[in-house]
Amino acid sequence: MLYANQSLTNVTAEQQYQGLLKIVLFSTLTTVPCCVFLFINGTMLFTLRSKTVFRETSRYILLFNLLSADTVQMALSQLLYLLAACRVTLTYPVCGVLAMLANLTSVISPLTLVVMSLERYVAVCYPLRHSTIITIRNTAVAIIVVWAFSSLNILAQVILMLDFPFKDLESLQMKRFCAKENILLGPRSDDYDKAYTLVLFVSASVAIISSYIGVMIAARSACTDKASARKARNTLLLHLVQLGLSLSATIHNPLLIAISKTAMRIVLVRIRYVFYVFIIILPRCLSALIYGIRDHTIRCVLVYHLCCRLKLLSSDWPS
Repeated sequence: MLYANQSLTNVTAEQQYQGLLKIVLFSTLTTVPCCVFLFINGTMLFTLRSKTVFRETSRYILLFNLLSADTVQMALSQLLYLLAACRVTLTYPVCGVLAMLANLTSVISPLTLVVMSLERYVAVCYPLRHSTIITIRNTAVAIIVVWAFSSLNILAQVILMLDFPFKDLESLQMKRFCAKENILLGPRSDDYDKAYTLVLFVSASVAIISSYIGVMIAARSACTDKASARKARNTLLLHLVQLGLSLSATIHNPLLIAISKTAMRIVLVRIRYVFYVFIIILPRCLSALIYGIRDHTIRCVLVYHLCCRLKLLSSDWPS
């Protein structure tokens, strides 16, 4: 009997060790690329504030706003992922703040892409009026409108959440890990979130596609700069791809739930890791990579800052 109990204890300890090893492994596999992308985004943000030309050009100001939202979204996503991987549960108020902040930044990205697409449309179709329409002041107003519109969505979600009878709960401690889907308490909140996401991405897609069509039409005109029109067209296509990747992030959890009904647990864990890196994390770094490579003005300064920071890190590393 004693031998059987000891064997059972050893098996339990081994299972706990294997579970802990898996948590450490997958947490490391997601944290390392996330830290790399955060480093690139942080360097890009520093680059966009390092020169006067970046601080006083509308499209670079909009890019800074987009990168700021993506960087915060990436950091929050990684934090929530690690909390879920370590099976740490939060209280509803704390989880609500983190989830709503992540939701706020996720809405800012597609709206900023729309404003950036409209700026390119004006630059190609109305080049003589571009400097009077796209001013620093108008850009600041557009960014304020984007943040205000996104904040109104969060306010609406908070109001819908207040209808939930929290007083009937035994404790405010959540039984599941912190995620937006787990704090949408009630069908009204869930229906509102789905409707808002649908309207947001359909409207953003229509705006970007319309800008693309406008640039295509303008490119056929004899008085239009062909090189500028071609570059703007490629930029709008990239914005459309970025919008699609942002949309894919919204179906990440529902897709995993559907797969979990048929896939084995070990397969599901691997699929979850792949989806998280390529659907949640990687798209948040694409803006820095795309503009850092395509834009010659940014590329020179970005490479300089990246090289300087890597040298500093290597010099601080103990030999």
